[in-house]
Amino acid sequence: MSPRVTLIGAPTDIGAGTRGASMGPEALRVAQLGPTLQGHGVEALDRGNLAGPPNPWLQPVDGHRHLAEVVAWNDVVHEAVLAELRGGRLPILLGGDHSLAVGSISAVARHCREAGRKLRVLWLDAHADFNTSTLTPSGNLHGMPVACLAGHGPRELVELGGHVPALAAKNIRQIGIRSVDAGERRFVHEQGLEVFDMRFIDEMGMRHTMELALATLDEHTHLHVSFDVDFLDPEIAPGVGTTVPGGPTYREAQLCMEMIADTGRLASLDVMELNPALDLRNKTAALAVDLIESLFGKSTLMRDRP
Repeated sequence: MSPRVTLIGAPTDIGAGTRGASMGPEALRVAQLGPTLQGHGVEALDRGNLAGPPNPWLQPVDGHRHLAEVVAWNDVVHEAVLAELRGGRLPILLGGDHSLAVGSISAVARHCREAGRKLRVLWLDAHADFNTSTLTPSGNLHGMPVACLAGHGPRELVELGGHVPALAAKNIRQIGIRSVDAGERRFVHEQGLEVFDMRFIDEMGMRHTMELALATLDEHTHLHVSFDVDFLDPEIAPGVGTTVPGGPTYREAQLCMEMIADTGRLASLDVMELNPALDLRNKTAALAVDLIESLFGKSTLMRDRP
């Protein structure tokens, strides 16, 4: 049975240090995300864009930049994602910057608690996003969502889903990491986050990486993928505000997505940090749609899926 998918736009760059991710949802629509999914027999309903406060472009206060506005956006994201999950649909959050994952994933975690399901989060990103107000060099909240979800951050975000922490660090697998601040690195190790960085992928390959990241999934597990487009190498995906050289190639990224699809467990998705202002003729949005297509059935392999 094909999933019933809902597209939810969150057009804001409120948590980022570079403007432009607010245009990400429309770029994905221009790249034909909805019709592409429908071409694979997926019922794709586009709810349009959520509304929230504008970006005031202010300096950080007490280690957090735009905290009130980030909380407001995450509140509306949380409610929208939770409503789709309760309605039996698969929400795809179109970002927007990655601070919005607090609202999205706290909603997923809340739904899993209500439904008695286990949760596995795959965090595809160049960055660990595990900073706090005392560790951050910038105060930008898009560098803090994983820490907030694991219970470390401002109360308004940590308590968003009604349970602290929203999920345990052991339920998260980070893939493609290659840029981590020094204090953040120590904190990641202290908290026991499972990280498959680019050194691991270089040495062991994407196949083995994904086998480990997806191990022990069963029919009672809700699989959430939080896909930051800067996960990809900037040579193929220049349209992001925080490019880091040395990311996965096109084929590595395709294999990653295909192996996720092979599990049949994908139940919610974030697509974050796409910045059309920095892109080249919507190249990065088109690539993102191509990879999302692989999550929903397209295979470049000349064999049947398991």
